[in-house]
Amino acid sequence: MEFIASADAFSAGPGFAGDGRLPRVSYADEDGGCTVVAATPSAEPGLWHEYLCGARESYRRFGVEKALGIDGMRDGRSTAVFFTAVDGAGTVVGGVRAVGPFRCVEDSHALVEWAGQPGLDGVRAMISARLPGGVAEMKAAWAARGAGRVATTLARVAVHTMTLLGVRFVMATSAAYVLDRWCSSGGIVADAVAATPYPDARYRTRIMWWDREDVLVNAEPGQALKIAEETAVFAASVGGVPEAQP
Repeated sequence: MEFIASADAFSAGPGFAGDGRLPRVSYADEDGGCTVVAATPSAEPGLWHEYLCGARESYRRFGVEKALGIDGMRDGRSTAVFFTAVDGAGTVVGGVRAVGPFRCVEDSHALVEWAGQPGLDGVRAMISARLPGGVAEMKAAWAARGAGRVATTLARVAVHTMTLLGVRFVMATSAAYVLDRWCSSGGIVADAVAATPYPDARYRTRIMWWDREDVLVNAEPGQALKIAEETAVFAASVGGVPEAQP
């Protein structure tokens, strides 16, 4: 299967279709009881603000607001695209942002998370090996309490991020219980890299990778079908198919 792009103006990756502009794209997900909106912060500043407020509240609830680094991301410049889940009342009930494509290993926040830990060299090696194919990273994911299957809905946007940025690989770091949900969309936890106690000793943060070459093989059947359906929405919005970096 080919993955189709959607997509205010930001500097597109080598595989991006059209003129490199990302229009506001949305699609409904009945299972999640929400509408997913993909956009850039400059194109949807109001939605971006709501996403940031929700992320801050969610991280604060778990006592890890400092790890969010919201001051450094508030202007949106480091975010290539962000996704929000909006419920029937128009409330943002979840979201995640994407950073990339990476120019070098040091672009990944994972180096901060594994600093001083035994797995740091392994993290560096994994990112370095994948850079030629293009790497992006999912960050600041959250879902509101009582938001049902929104986390499962948002798990699929890692695949759409590969499409939008023209990269072969997407990575994410999080606690195991979060990554367990994201595995449903074809992500694979890197067991070779030891967990890190980040953002504090209560957590065992792991690293996960999605590979555009086999993501649909690794995804749960229901998620793979949803990915294909949502890909068609992106195709209708842009009308072009970006190729991953060689």
